[in-house]
Amino acid sequence: MPKSVTLKDVAAKVGVTSAAASMALAGHERISERTRAAVKQAAAELGYVPSSAGRALRSQRADAVALIVPNSSTHVFGHLYFMHVLTGMSTAANAHDAQVIVSTNADTSSGGVAYERVMRSRTADGAIVTSAAIDDDHVQGLVASGLPVVLIGNYPHLADAVSVGIDDVTATVRLVDHLVTEHARRRLLHVTGTLDHQTGIDRRDGFLRAAAAHGIDDASVIEGDLSEDSGAAAIEQLLRERTDDRPDAIVFANDDMAVGGLRVLRRAGIRVPEDVSVVGFDDFGLARVTTPGITTVRVPAEEMGRIATERLFELVDGRRTGDGHTELPVDVVLRGSCGCDDDPSHPAP
Repeated sequence: MPKSVTLKDVAAKVGVTSAAASMALAGHERISERTRAAVKQAAAELGYVPSSAGRALRSQRADAVALIVPNSSTHVFGHLYFMHVLTGMSTAANAHDAQVIVSTNADTSSGGVAYERVMRSRTADGAIVTSAAIDDDHVQGLVASGLPVVLIGNYPHLADAVSVGIDDVTATVRLVDHLVTEHARRRLLHVTGTLDHQTGIDRRDGFLRAAAAHGIDDASVIEGDLSEDSGAAAIEQLLRERTDDRPDAIVFANDDMAVGGLRVLRRAGIRVPEDVSVVGFDDFGLARVTTPGITTVRVPAEEMGRIATERLFELVDGRRTGDGHTELPVDVVLRGSCGCDDDPSHPAP
């Protein structure tokens, strides 16, 4: 292996001390402009890369932020939502010359391992938490620990925490309003997300609120878990239990479940959207490639990750600007599954 270039090598090439070379690379005003330029040129010629560990020691910063997801790594890397969040975080972190650390639980029984690892190791200057359950006390403990923290999502029981999210209630109301006013749907079913998470609760509540506002009595709910299989299971349950007077519109809490539901409906000979309208939520990719394309709400997950990281760096620097909660707008994307014209820019395969 070739010998690594050290700061001492750079200093020797220019004819200054290692301390002076270090100050020159940091742009210190005590070092003349001529010497700063010479040191930077020597570092470039020799291929010198400053030690991140040494830089962190001098600045008392780890130059890293953590994404804490209190789920297993299989869950995290198996869902496109987290990939979008990570992309947004990486964009902001790169702008601050920092790295992103992902902390997950080993399995569903691991409790607060994802939190404890970050707090104990001191390897991150701050943390972003997403996909935490409403009864997860570790979130509150992390916020109270003094480590800068930003939450992605809605946490009404932690109103003073800094957070970034969307209005899931209003977004779901917009979906139901469209089904009722534009497609005259009156028999509605909602397949929920996990109801131990605020997102699942809010999307269910938005569905029920919109149904009540339109005077719809025939609005039923089946609990799902956001997986494609649970969407399929919900529709199988529906077909078993309701042979007559079935829903003419199904609102899934995410697109994965809508894909599973479409598969069962197609197998049963039920036409979408002629017999039943179907809508989803998220628009992370699946909704664009089904036949028909799925009407859905586009969640700006990448933007949430980027803004959450920017807010986190503000906290790390001792600044807190604006309100505690940042709410991002969402778009309802109309495709063929509800009865609208399918999106011509994303033809089904």
